[in-house]
Amino acid sequence: MRGKLLFVAGAAIGFVLGTRAGRERYEDMMTTAKKVMDSPTVHEAGGMVQSQASKAYSKGKDTLASSNMTERLRHPKRKKDDVDELLNDHRQHMSPNSF
Repeated sequence: MRGKLLFVAGAAIGFVLGTRAGRERYEDMMTTAKKVMDSPTVHEAGGMVQSQASKAYSKGKDTLASSNMTERLRHPKRKKDDVDELLNDHRQHMSPNSF
């Protein structure tokens, strides 16, 4: 019984000390992260990335709008025979002995 009690006490002390050490390490990491995020270099890099992403988006949007791909996606041109073939392929054919 005494061994179990010592084990539980040791585990509790280790937990408390580990939690405190972990909390201190967490606080150190958060302080460093805040310093990095407040850095003017990081803000400048973020602005550059945002600018480049905006330019790439505009270019892609303009390219798609000027291509005929958009029109083909909106109004696919199919021949009447193609539509009839599609409809016939999906119909179920029942014979008199189906039941």
